[in-house]
Amino acid sequence: MRGAMIHGPGDVRLEQRDDPRIEEPTDAVIRVVAACVCGSDLWPYRGANPVHRPSPMGHEYVGVVKQVGDAVTSIRPGDFVVGSFMASDNTCEICLAGYQSRCVNVRPMGALGAQAERLRVPLADGTLVATPGEPDADLIPSLLAASDVLGTGWFGAEAAAVGPGRRSRSSVTAPSV
Repeated sequence: MRGAMIHGPGDVRLEQRDDPRIEEPTDAVIRVVAACVCGSDLWPYRGANPVHRPSPMGHEYVGVVKQVGDAVTSIRPGDFVVGSFMASDNTCEICLAGYQSRCVNVRPMGALGAQAERLRVPLADGTLVATPGEPDADLIPSLLAASDVLGTGWFGAEAAAVGPGRRSRSSVTAPSV
């Protein structure tokens, strides 16, 4: 399969990579329908973060489930899913408190590289959310926001104690989207 690899600042290449496969019973393999470039992808691209070896790129993605491991129960092949930028089990105490990106078993999806034709998603039950049916093609790019930006924004609002009728200092200074 083809996937984006960063080799160094300003050096991103579309290369042949190994096809992902089920490695653990909690994995799923998806066909990536859409992925995007996040601002955090730009740090190594600009040279602000070092690149020590060629590395897969991307952690914002949506796609169609192709395979699931034996322990996966919440999704099945054919489901259209939105994935999280951090794989989480959604069962540990931290996940149950609503902080899945800090799961005790967290795995950063950027290390697996979502800017590719296919992707192995660990901890699929806690990481992938099926949509009710296949979304219209014009809606798919908007679903990418649910893959990273929505979760990051929610975490920031929660940390700043923003709620209905309550503004925090950070919400006053944050740009509107």
